[in-house]
Amino acid sequence: MHVTFYGAVREVTGSMHLITTEKDHILLDCGMFQGKREETNRKNLVLPFDPRIITNIILSHAHMDHSGRIPLLTKTDFFGRVLSTRATANACSYMLPDSGKIQESDAAYLNYKCLRAFLMKLESSSKKVKGQKQPLEKIKAILKKNRQELDQEIIDTLIEKHQLKHVEPLYTMADAEQCLSYFDSYPYRTPITVGKNLTCTLYEAGHILGSAISIIKLQENGRNLTVGYTGDIGRFDRPILKNPTMDFEESDRKIDLMLMESTYGDRIHEPIADLKPRLARILNETAEKQGTVLIPSFAFGRTQELVYVLHEIYNEKMAPQIPIYVDSPLATKITQVFGEHPELYDRDAHKTFLEKGINPFMFDKIQFVQSVEQSMALNRDETPHIVISASGMCEAGRILHHLRHKIHKDNTTILIVGYMARNTLGRRLLEKGKAYEKEGKKGKPPMLKFLGKEYPLKARIVTLGGFSAHGDQEEMTRWLNESNLDIKRIALVHGEEEHSLAFANHLTQKKYNAFVPKAGETISVK
Repeated sequence: MHVTFYGAVREVTGSMHLITTEKDHILLDCGMFQGKREETNRKNLVLPFDPRIITNIILSHAHMDHSGRIPLLTKTDFFGRVLSTRATANACSYMLPDSGKIQESDAAYLNYKCLRAFLMKLESSSKKVKGQKQPLEKIKAILKKNRQELDQEIIDTLIEKHQLKHVEPLYTMADAEQCLSYFDSYPYRTPITVGKNLTCTLYEAGHILGSAISIIKLQENGRNLTVGYTGDIGRFDRPILKNPTMDFEESDRKIDLMLMESTYGDRIHEPIADLKPRLARILNETAEKQGTVLIPSFAFGRTQELVYVLHEIYNEKMAPQIPIYVDSPLATKITQVFGEHPELYDRDAHKTFLEKGINPFMFDKIQFVQSVEQSMALNRDETPHIVISASGMCEAGRILHHLRHKIHKDNTTILIVGYMARNTLGRRLLEKGKAYEKEGKKGKPPMLKFLGKEYPLKARIVTLGGFSAHGDQEEMTRWLNESNLDIKRIALVHGEEEHSLAFANHLTQKKYNAFVPKAGETISVK
């Protein structure tokens, strides 16, 4: 048995690892790289193997950095299945088509931008006619419908006419919808046949709804070999979800190689007990300034946890009851998925809400924004309110438009509640905002470029690490120490290089045999 590390190796996106036996090739996740557009597009486009060799995919959870390239695989010659928990399959039924829609939209915009630049160049080189519209406005009028919507038919026709390069989406919404037919879902703790003499059992990882730790066992030549894959490990005692599994079935306890995440391998999170009072204090401080709280948030997991805690804060009258808007159609659909899986909630969620007949995610101060028109109206709202909007790293989606309207106001609070990967707008926002505050906000505010323009960052940046869905160094070490697993070797993945190396050093000091592989490296499981 061999394992090759293809993605999320010394970085945090693009999770993908390949288990190879004499008969089978099992893919652990098929995630999307995120960050700088040109670099990630190049990395996302190329699969490092022929899809025809893949027997099956084991999907740890539905986040895009773990699932986002599955449609790219299934639209080619892939003949296997995608194996996951039921909640993960349900979430992917919304998240992957949404990703396909984003891929199409991004490609359409790039084609528009390229064509617009080409036509502007043509216009500037031709003789101007007196009284005509300004060149840019004239070109926009040709390429857009009703000043907003791109006229795709005209854009495609003109690109072909002028023999310009046509940008194709990584995959389409139709590709993503088609890939859903490849999913097979299973309950936790149920052995699944994934190849010849090869089984997988899924255990709760506590990261997001349906997330799984995978234990893959091979019976070969009279001996057993076992690979574990944590996916992303959650925190202990978080709202809503149960803790990461510590009690594994006896037959799954001896692990020859554990692929383990290391996102926060050198960090310690704020205590979860401080989460609610700290959030309440931030709400009170912003409401006193008659401002807005903007929260970039992943549609799946983080948004629902925020809504849950805000519901508790409002019930306990810890903060003014200002309106809360969830401005993400995807988050609205994923919240419905949460409602369909109460069996995955922890005891506190049942006691606080379900046993009283209360929906944790619905109360009178919350509104789920659907239409673009509603979202645009909310952009212009100057009254105190809270906006939770995707994307979580500020790379796309409606959060960009809320930032555009509020980032230059000093009574705006931008609340960072999750990990911001390198080369994302969220990371730049965090780093520049913190540096400006450290200098006492003296001098001109830093400028941030997005949506084609630069904006001064006058808003207050606040981080609330307690909302992280990833275990920190102490929690991941606790999981290793207190679970009943017997692990020979640990390969640390899903962490920026310095974090993974620091965690490897920490675990080595704790007498674990831990190492950090390199991208493309293959190791033997013995």
